Amino acid sequence: MSTSNNRSAAMAAGRRADSQRRRQRVAKALQTTIASGTEISISAIARTAGVDRSFLYRPQHRDLLEAVQAAAVEPRGGVGPSVSRASLQADLANTQNRCKRLADQVSLLEKRLSEAIGEEIWSRSGLGSAVDVDDLRRQIVKLQETNADLRLKMEDVEEELAAARATNRELITQLNATSRAPR
Repeated sequence: MSTSNNRSAAMAAGRRADSQRRRQRVAKALQTTIASGTEISISAIARTAGVDRSFLYRPQHRDLLEAVQAAAVEPRGGVGPSVSRASLQADLANTQNRCKRLADQVSLLEKRLSEAIGEEIWSRSGLGSAVDVDDLRRQIVKLQETNADLRLKMEDVEEELAAARATNRELITQLNATSRAPR
C-alpha cells in the first residue's frame, strides 16, 4: 500500500512541478510580449508560452489570467503618434457631424425607396397616374437629390472656410506678435 502512496505522491509532486514550470513560462511570455510591444491576448500569450488557453482559465491560475487581461488593456507607451484631448474632441465632433449627415442621407434614401415602391405598386395595379405627373415626380426627386448633394458640399465648404479662418487668425496673431517685438 505504501508503494502505491509513494507513486501517487510522486505523481502529484510531478504535476505540481509541471504546473509551476508552465506558470513560469506564461509569466515570461507575458513579460517578453509587453517588452516587445506586440499585441497582448490570451491566445497569443498561451501560444508563446506553449500552453493551452484553458490552462490560464483554471481557478488556480486566475492571477495569471488577470495579469494578461490587465496588460492587454493597458495602452502601449511610445508607439504611434501622441494624441491630445483637444484632437480627440475635434475628431469626435467631426465624426458626429458626419454620422448626422449620413443619417439624414439614409432617411432621404429610405423615403425615396418607399415612394418608389409605392409608385411601382400603384402603377402595376392599373390605377397609376398620368405620365406627365410621373415625370414631374421624377424631376422633383432629382432636384431633391441635387439639393441634398449641394447641402453636403456647402457644409464641407463651410468647414474648410472655418478652418482657413482659424489658420488665418493664428498667422495674423503671429505676425502681429513679431512686428511688435523690439528690434
